[in-house]
Amino acid sequence: MTNSDVTDALVSGTHVREAVAHCVKTLSATPSSDWSAPAGGLQWSCWETLEHLADDLLTYALRFGLARPMEVPRVPLRISSERPDGPANVIFGDRAAGPGGLLTVVEACGGLLATAVDSAAPTTLAPHVFGASDPEGFAAMGVVETLVHTYDIAQGLRSDGAPPEDLSRRALGRLFPDVAVTDSASSTLLWATGRIETPGRPRRTDWRWYGEPLGRRSS
Repeated sequence: MTNSDVTDALVSGTHVREAVAHCVKTLSATPSSDWSAPAGGLQWSCWETLEHLADDLLTYALRFGLARPMEVPRVPLRISSERPDGPANVIFGDRAAGPGGLLTVVEACGGLLATAVDSAAPTTLAPHVFGASDPEGFAAMGVVETLVHTYDIAQGLRSDGAPPEDLSRRALGRLFPDVAVTDSASSTLLWATGRIETPGRPRRTDWRWYGEPLGRRSS
């Protein structure tokens, strides 16, 4: 993207960095002993969920390291899991470095995604299970992954992980055209991703986002 493209984007690498900074600030003061607890409503532990987040940010970034992303369904890295019900990742944190070390991994992976999406041509498309998307769409995906998994982990650690309003509104505008914002953008994002119920809207058991470039959507 050119500097103008980045400035005009609803979601850009700047917002990925802001979401990651929120994650680091929210989770950095938590004692190491708490990280084996389940992350919110997930079957993964808080540690595993943070590893999964780092993995998402990295693999999104790698898509834009390719000359022709749409010709490669996925970057063929070896995927593994540390236990049968754990997340399948390509990277794992060093347990000896503790949660602070794993948060450093998340920050580094988020920085790679931010740089990748801001450097890519805005019309570049890369594959995703929910359909091909552009750099702005992948930036928004990185924001959503970061905000909701920070919330999940904070729930497991019994701390406050409510997503920031501006980032939530940007993510909703880019990826959830089917969702009307009610009450707050943060609570709407958590509802849209199946985390909570809100007045008049039962908790979602099935959800997805829509990464199709904004300019290609029918009115």
